[in-house]
Amino acid sequence: MKTTHLLYLHGFRSSPRSTKAQITAAAVAERFARVTWLCPALAASPKTAMECVERAISDWPRESMAIIGSSLGGFYATWLAEKYGCKAVLLNPAVHPARDLSRHLGFNTVWHDPEQHFVMEASYIQALEVQELARITQPSRYFAVIAKGDEVLDWREMAAHYAGAFVKLLVQGDHALTDYIQHLDEVLEFAGL
Repeated sequence: MKTTHLLYLHGFRSSPRSTKAQITAAAVAERFARVTWLCPALAASPKTAMECVERAISDWPRESMAIIGSSLGGFYATWLAEKYGCKAVLLNPAVHPARDLSRHLGFNTVWHDPEQHFVMEASYIQALEVQELARITQPSRYFAVIAKGDEVLDWREMAAHYAGAFVKLLVQGDHALTDYIQHLDEVLEFAGL
């Protein structure tokens, strides 16, 4: 079944204005106008972020929806894919965000708009710990694009967490996947578009 609804989840300190989100949105609008597209601005609170997303997709058909998630958005995409049984494409996905984001407690700014800021609270770290999954249950539902050159996350952790999934391991690359356009067709194909 073709995907009719596509959700894109950005990473920590990112926004719907990220380069990958914008590239994906443009491709979906141009090539797949029939597809319902959603790329929400995610709240810093994991609980609030997921409540808002789940409310927004509450009437989406589970059998024809897919999720793309980048970094922390990849973590959320995995959590949602496990809950709803849909496909997920993960772009340098965070595996242990509670551990990794604990050093960002306090005041933070948004990359694409430094005027926007938020406070990372200890309760957010605890919420991420609760959401963390020991393993994925159906690897065939996942496609991960992982860069060995990721300067933020450990590519070995990502690859191990998505063992058995479709993994595109990039020899170079970076956390932002600045060459994302080169992988876009594979991302959209796996997502079922």
